[in-house]
Amino acid sequence: MRKKEILAMLLAGGQGSRLGVLTETKAKPAVSFGGKYRIIDFTLSNCVNSGIDTVGVLTQYQPLLLNQHIGIGIPWDLDRRNGGVTVLSPHVKGESGEWYMGTANAIFHNISYIDNVDPEYIIVLSGDHIYKMDYSDMLASHKAKRADATIAVLEVPLVEASRFGIMNCHEDGRIYEFEEKPPEPKSNLASMGIYIFSWGILREMLIKDHGIHEDSDFGKHIIPLMISQGRPLYAYRTCGYWKDVGTIESYWQANMELVRAVPDFNLYEDYWQIYTDTGNQAPIFTGPNAETRTSLLSEGCEVYGTVINSVLGPDVYVGEGTIIKDSIIMSHTHVGQNCEITRCVIDEHVHISENVKMGTGENVPNEDKPKVYDCGITVVGVNSVIPPNVNIGKNCVVYGKTCYRHYNDDNCLPSGKTIHLESEVSL
Repeated sequence: MRKKEILAMLLAGGQGSRLGVLTETKAKPAVSFGGKYRIIDFTLSNCVNSGIDTVGVLTQYQPLLLNQHIGIGIPWDLDRRNGGVTVLSPHVKGESGEWYMGTANAIFHNISYIDNVDPEYIIVLSGDHIYKMDYSDMLASHKAKRADATIAVLEVPLVEASRFGIMNCHEDGRIYEFEEKPPEPKSNLASMGIYIFSWGILREMLIKDHGIHEDSDFGKHIIPLMISQGRPLYAYRTCGYWKDVGTIESYWQANMELVRAVPDFNLYEDYWQIYTDTGNQAPIFTGPNAETRTSLLSEGCEVYGTVINSVLGPDVYVGEGTIIKDSIIMSHTHVGQNCEITRCVIDEHVHISENVKMGTGENVPNEDKPKVYDCGITVVGVNSVIPPNVNIGKNCVVYGKTCYRHYNDDNCLPSGKTIHLESEVSL
């Protein structure tokens, strides 16, 4: 392999537990977004659009779907002899295998891969954020300032700064302090979790910190260590759309923003394309009585009912007389006739029978996981089945191939209730 100026290391092993059943069988970066895309597509597309042609994707939690989606990198033009994409899972060393214990620990365990590429710089990225960014501009800033590390930051309202890792800087942008979720923040420069390092320096830091912290993390350990040594770390200010879709509400909201007449985040700009593996899909078909308003429909959708302010993934079927509002319906899902689906998130390969009502009733938090399902959104997990004539409330969770015995006597699942049939779900 020829020497590369920069290598991207994409952290994609997170569970994303705040997304509830959406990440029960897949890693957060593999969750569908914006109809035909998956969350990881945005970071991979940023790499390609920035001229980065060598990417290591670090997987761990439920990697099967993510591995299948990435494949050999064809949709992103990363199927290359020299460079391309490489999926890096935890592996056995010596007599035992080790899980990645932190963000920096994951990079440490792949030092041999990085040494083989032999880059001058590496950029460390998260695979679970939605944004567009030209990393080449950030690299140019890193080189111009002769930095050991450059950290992308975004200005946030000061009243919200306590929710983020905050970089405190001098006027020239040099970082003198990092505070993780400070109760009284000194600045509003929030870390985006995007780092460029000079590889020789980072390699030294990783080895040193591994001897101290088994769960070595960039925010908790590596960045503070470099600051304490007086190394030149600089903030790279950016602006524009950037979302961490880490909760049900933020995930739903980010999808709903896409259906606006002029969305803040445009999926279809010619100069900055978002690539994904879509396969061969039929065109969209709408029946004679169908109605679609302010919605995003993907290839292969077949709509006979009404779809309002919603996002539909590829190969979604909507039966006649059905009304879908303010909802996300993921790929290969069937919604029967005369249903009412309001403010719901429906995962892939779900079958909803006729005359089903979802998202009705009072907005009470979910009994089992009130901190995950508390915003009035009902969620249906992958491969689930819902029988005919069922009413499902708000903040409900349905996961599995359900039948009437799983519901109340009146075929109802009241708001805040859960049906979770893990053993009956076909993966």
